[in-house]
Amino acid sequence: MFKKNPLFAFLAAAGEVIFIIIYFPFWWYSIGFVRCLRYLGRFLRERQESLALFVWLKNIFRPMYGQKDFTGRLISFLMRVIQIIFRALVLIIFLLLALLLALFWLAVPLLVLALIILQLL
Repeated sequence: MFKKNPLFAFLAAAGEVIFIIIYFPFWWYSIGFVRCLRYLGRFLRERQESLALFVWLKNIFRPMYGQKDFTGRLISFLMRVIQIIFRALVLIIFLLLALLLALFWLAVPLLVLALIILQLL
């Protein structure tokens, strides 16, 4: 039918474009945002695994290198506390980065729309 009348083909293509334009915000703020959050969750989980913060916390009172005397335990404890503090700070920075990216995801369509309106004025 489209081969016989190009007007039908044009109307079908125009309808598809209009549907995509109308559907885009719903997808962006629902399915797209959920995908973004899943990706950011996976990103944070991988960063936590690479920093091994929970492993350091689990072993905080275990002496390093089998040094079971008081000095060895004290040095091990202090080194682990320092490592935990710095690794926690790095993980907090990654968490803040992930939150900023999630907020950026929510703001991008609004910013684009605002810039388009400013250009039209």
